[in-house]
Amino acid sequence: MSNAPAIVAAQEPIRRTPVALLELMRGHRRVMASFVLVALLFLVAILSPVISPHDPLGVSPDNSYLPPLTPGHVLGTDELGRDLLSRILWGSRVSLPVAFVAVAVGLFGGGLIGLVSGYAGGIADLLLMRLVDALLAFPGLILAIAVVAALGPGLRNAMIAIGIVAVPVYARLVRAVVLQLKQMEFIVATRSLGATPLRLVLRHLIPNLLNPIIVQVSLSAGFAILAEATLSFLGLGAQLPTPDWGQMINSGASFLNNDPWLAIVPGAAISITVYSFNLLGDSLRDALDPRLRS
Repeated sequence: MSNAPAIVAAQEPIRRTPVALLELMRGHRRVMASFVLVALLFLVAILSPVISPHDPLGVSPDNSYLPPLTPGHVLGTDELGRDLLSRILWGSRVSLPVAFVAVAVGLFGGGLIGLVSGYAGGIADLLLMRLVDALLAFPGLILAIAVVAALGPGLRNAMIAIGIVAVPVYARLVRAVVLQLKQMEFIVATRSLGATPLRLVLRHLIPNLLNPIIVQVSLSAGFAILAEATLSFLGLGAQLPTPDWGQMINSGASFLNNDPWLAIVPGAAISITVYSFNLLGDSLRDALDPRLRS
């Protein structure tokens, strides 16, 4: 989440439509490729009940520790004889929704704080930014662990914790853009024509916030997946018997000497997923930054 997108405020109102997004993907191959890659990940998560070759919870002691490329078990089996490919596919149904919910929590909370702080200014800006600074004083994962420890282990509490960690990032980003937009000529002209604050925010400020927010959402999703895997590795996220990539790495870490694939396979799944979201965020940042469009 440290790779914050470049803040570039528009000089005139923007109307982001699905047609404009399609044109963006057509004009930038990296955006199209990364978007397709992320879409495939979501498609795999949705279709995992159909495409999984085995029951992810099915225990078969006679088939324990089968290596990858074993007939019937492409990625091998774990210490209980459960098919790794099936557990990886079902694990995507945990990690991807966590990213969606956590980013939504951070975007709503941080976006609201940043919008009020940047537009209102004064004492409201001072108090809200001190609250954000207090959250930023803690490293992201440490704060997430503290929140989960206070709320109790579980997937829902992990989502809330990761969302709280994302709040300061969106708050500072939205506030910075709003402060820039307030000085733009079209905002000053709209205000001088008698536009209400609500109309000014909904019709002019929010549409111009979409570019940096879209980029940050893509980058935050990768962090959320990594944070959820970390919490599950520590036993604070998804609980057994739910298939989860972090839990699988924790279980496989005990067998690294003899059966390294038990930890490598879920680790590779996390790496590919996080890379896909980061690639999407980087490509969107390059495509949406006017200074890089040449």
